[in-house]
Amino acid sequence: MIYYAIRRFALAGFILFVAVSLMFVMIRAVPGNPVDIMLGPRATPELKAIIIEQLGLNQSLGKQLLIFYGNLLQGDLGIDVFSGRLVTDIVFQQLPYTLELIFSAIIWSVILGTFLGVYAATHPNSLADKIAAIISVSLVAAPAFVVALLSLLVFAVWLRWFPAIGVGDGFWDRLHHLILPSFAIGLAWVGYIARLVRASMLEIMDEKHVRTARAFGIDEKRIITAYVLRIAILPVVTVVGVGMGFLLSAAVFTEIVFARPGLGKLVIDSITTRNYPIVMGSLFVSTGLFVTSTAIADIVNAWLDPRIRISR
Repeated sequence: MIYYAIRRFALAGFILFVAVSLMFVMIRAVPGNPVDIMLGPRATPELKAIIIEQLGLNQSLGKQLLIFYGNLLQGDLGIDVFSGRLVTDIVFQQLPYTLELIFSAIIWSVILGTFLGVYAATHPNSLADKIAAIISVSLVAAPAFVVALLSLLVFAVWLRWFPAIGVGDGFWDRLHHLILPSFAIGLAWVGYIARLVRASMLEIMDEKHVRTARAFGIDEKRIITAYVLRIAILPVVTVVGVGMGFLLSAAVFTEIVFARPGLGKLVIDSITTRNYPIVMGSLFVSTGLFVTSTAIADIVNAWLDPRIRISR
């Protein structure tokens, strides 16, 4: 298991290196002079020269990339050219807001989606199963930004049950502000996970070891939890790991709609001003989160099902 985990994290590190390198090149391939965009048309040539030197734009692309990784190995993501603050401080100041949004959405959507999937699988072709199927498909088809706008209009503007913008102050106030954004990005995952759990459970419930367990008279609840759900949950673990990237993208719209601080909003604001250090620092951290989450999901799957680590 330890050897498998080491190999999986080594692969994650290589993927992170390739992804960040590609993004570094793509950002600098965007047409237009970034210094003119950052400083505006009235900037003096002397000021432009200073910014060009600070960003290393007077170096070749390959040398810029080497400088970036050299600084990265020292924990240095650069300096914001506008505020003069460390990019590391800026990124990690915004990161907790995005993480609390994503993890709160994952927790409630996985719990509710798994419950609906298990209930539908244990009552196949019943009225409840058909209703759950309709609800699940409807939720999957709902885009996060549409849900965010509608939930803001209904629950914040019309009913006034939840605050419309901001993150709040204090634990309960922050939790109150978190409900609508978490609902917006997690709703589609409820339906997706419910359909995934149902399909996986129905397949496993027809396997020989489950029929053998029933033949020995083992309690049905124990069969469902110990013999069926333990294996059926594996695809969900994988989906949650991969879904971190999709939730990060959905968080961008949600943070803008609800005027929340966060990594997604920081990236959008930095791209519009071509603030290279902030963009690369934010993308490195978000890509690192995505790659790490998929690696952890694979390791959890290997722990739940030893056949995975034996076959790889």
